[in-house]
Amino acid sequence: MKKKKLTIKEWLPTAVAGLIIFALWFFLSDKNIIPKFMLPSPVSVAKAFIDDYKILADHLFVTLKEALLGLGIGVISAVILSVIMDRFPIIYKAFFPILIVTQTIPSIAIAPLLILWMGFETAPKITLVAVTSFFPVAVNLLEGFKSADPDEINLLRSFGANRLQIYYYVKFPEALGHFFAGLKIATAYSVVSAVIAEWMGGFSGLGVYMTRVRKAFRVDKMFAVIILIAVISLLLILLVNILERILLRKDRLK
Repeated sequence: MKKKKLTIKEWLPTAVAGLIIFALWFFLSDKNIIPKFMLPSPVSVAKAFIDDYKILADHLFVTLKEALLGLGIGVISAVILSVIMDRFPIIYKAFFPILIVTQTIPSIAIAPLLILWMGFETAPKITLVAVTSFFPVAVNLLEGFKSADPDEINLLRSFGANRLQIYYYVKFPEALGHFFAGLKIATAYSVVSAVIAEWMGGFSGLGVYMTRVRKAFRVDKMFAVIILIAVISLLLILLVNILERILLRKDRLK
């Protein structure tokens, strides 16, 4: 019962805020305070979604494939490079400033170059998602490695533990919370990055769909796909939260 009450208390403010925003949106559109060609009503957005749900589902499948493949590549690369940078301080000093500099370049500026180099298929979209996902995971994981208790590391070394055992028993468990903090950010960016890459060119995906309906001045369909992107991103973050709870619970039970 206590857990249920805590869950309700956690979600109630968000639910109330969502209802207020929805009511305000409906009021502004219904009373024509903001013209419908600028702010379509929730009813017309829902109708646009229902009318195009099959087309949206096909485009969504393509975008999700790009987002998940890019996220996987970005996360795996971030884990490998983070371990190398943590193991060799000289590599950390050489490459960490470069990683920071790469984050000053907007994704929308990188996307046209990737399209130019790799063509209009899925490769540039996956690459942009991987690049976007890499940084938050790598930085948070490095911070997690640094937060490992040096006394625990020295104790393991005194028992003859090798570097792999130190990472397995101390550094990775200590960095798990930091890793998931970075993974949540990367997951939130993954779908958006795929859509941005699709804006620059492609044959399918939610970004391509958005470009087509924008040219047709179908603002209701634009809102429908924007809401769909937000919902999918939230569901992916929810899956990461569930995975985090499972792994952190197992880690505590060890």
